[in-house]
Amino acid sequence: MIVVAGEALIDLVPQGTGALADLKPALGGGPYNTAVALGRLGSPTAFCSRTSHDAFGTALLDGLRRAGVDVSGVQRGPEPTTLAVATLDANGSASYSFYVDGTADRLFAAPDALPAGTRAVSFGTCSLVLEPGASAYEKLMRTAAAQGVFTALDPNIRPGLIPDPDAYRARFRSWLPSVSLLKLSAEDAEWLGDAPREWLAAGPSAVVVTHGGDGLTVLTRDGAEYSVPGEKVDVVDTIGAGDTVNAALLHGLTAQNALSAEALAALGADGWTRLLRFAARAAAITCSRAGAEPPYAHELEG
Repeated sequence: MIVVAGEALIDLVPQGTGALADLKPALGGGPYNTAVALGRLGSPTAFCSRTSHDAFGTALLDGLRRAGVDVSGVQRGPEPTTLAVATLDANGSASYSFYVDGTADRLFAAPDALPAGTRAVSFGTCSLVLEPGASAYEKLMRTAAAQGVFTALDPNIRPGLIPDPDAYRARFRSWLPSVSLLKLSAEDAEWLGDAPREWLAAGPSAVVVTHGGDGLTVLTRDGAEYSVPGEKVDVVDTIGAGDTVNAALLHGLTAQNALSAEALAALGADGWTRLLRFAARAAAITCSRAGAEPPYAHELEG
């Protein structure tokens, strides 16, 4: 079982470029997209979050169920669902404005225990910024790591949600001893201080950096570095691409029984290159269609 912990929200996706393009609601949120992608790839997955009783919250849970994700541990509340308004530039790259005051996912409480058979837990995005839920997710991360569970982190920086960047950067560094795999975009890395080797020394066994259409790079604790190019595709938008990478990495590592520091160190050039290529292909498929629509396993065969 892979547990994905974090927010579920509604993306208001523009049907064109510019600030006044028509908006279409879509199921989203970084952790939510990661959970859906894992379910579509065939990994046993559970979602750990708090959603609203409103129509959006019900639709979010229905989307997880359709992907085969276990939602039995999702908390519910009467507060509204978080909204994220996307704006696309001419290249299909998305930026976001968030409506988060008083929303359900901010009131997440850390569960007493993870589901039986949990092998990995994935964290990231808004859920690690917005209090009081952020402290609850942080507690869950530290508890899981202390129990020897593989932990993955994608900070997926949204600067508009971070009132004190220096405080967040310090908090991010405090998480690293509890992180097994750190994945982030090149833009996130630059915002955080662009120090992958320093981050590796603080805890993670590997850091994967995505470079958009230019591919992915992994840096490992033993000093190795491997890169693959991006898959060429006609980009509709990039919504959910990084979340698909998260899922593809976790799915691939699970398939190789590589959810430990020792197993990550043993992957070597061939193992990491295969894994990164798989993630690049999965992300390219997501970019080829509107909104966060990660691929199913059969779309990646061969």
